[in-house]
Amino acid sequence: MSENNELNIQWYPGHMTKTRRKMEDDLKLVDAVCEILDARIPIASRNPDIDAICGKKPRMIILNRIDMADPAMVKRWAEYFKAKGWAVIQTDCKSRKGINTFVPAIRSLLSEKLARYAEKGQAGRPLKAMVVGIPNVGKSTFINQISGRKGAKAENRPGVTRGVQWVSAGEGLLLLDTPGILWPKFDDPQVGMRLAYTGAVKDDVIDTETLACSLMQMLAEQYPQAVTERYKIDVPDQPDGWELLQAAGRKRGFLISGGEVNTERMAKVLLEEYRSCKLGRFTLETPEMMEEA
Repeated sequence: MSENNELNIQWYPGHMTKTRRKMEDDLKLVDAVCEILDARIPIASRNPDIDAICGKKPRMIILNRIDMADPAMVKRWAEYFKAKGWAVIQTDCKSRKGINTFVPAIRSLLSEKLARYAEKGQAGRPLKAMVVGIPNVGKSTFINQISGRKGAKAENRPGVTRGVQWVSAGEGLLLLDTPGILWPKFDDPQVGMRLAYTGAVKDDVIDTETLACSLMQMLAEQYPQAVTERYKIDVPDQPDGWELLQAAGRKRGFLISGGEVNTERMAKVLLEEYRSCKLGRFTLETPEMMEEA
């Protein structure tokens, strides 16, 4: 795959610049920052600006969509973030799995602050946490589940949550909801590709076949058995994404005139089956990759 075909996004709309400034202003209002990540792609779904914005505020990482990620890798990622001194919880917002661990984890993270409040006779004073995340990591759904509200519109498109608002999470906790923000540019084209695999950026940003070839290559390298089982094709030691996409399409009978494989159709099927977990539960990034970044 040529460099010209790789996803290259230079996207920093004005409302995102404004959001960052607002977040920096609002930071002094909160006791902790909770960052939601997609457990399938914990690196690509992080905003590199967040560390700089948050400074030394107590932090929590919410590994979301664990139902779609490799359980062994989710555990490794949780250990990685805990080693940084951050609180970590694991959630699947759609089924509410892990949601009930959030409030106890926040209270544990801020136990010293709660103790100070108690000493000052302010035991009822609420804790305040800012919830951040790039578009389409499930932030609105998470906040809706925590608060029991149905107000935030959760859509499967980048950048649809607007405005900044406080939400009561009960048990003396207020959440500051913020719009999802992306970074000024994707320095590593592979970060953009991995976001595109999961649908976090619009499909029309990159050619479907190019995206599917790249995904097939990555799956063949990291989870070859899953590719073999799903598509009934052999994965060589040095796989080629394009050749495997063609082999899978041929096996499925996706042929056009002259016996050629309809690779565009197969590409759409691969992306749909990956995103719906019909292929399996995968995590495409490792903690070691974070250290390399």
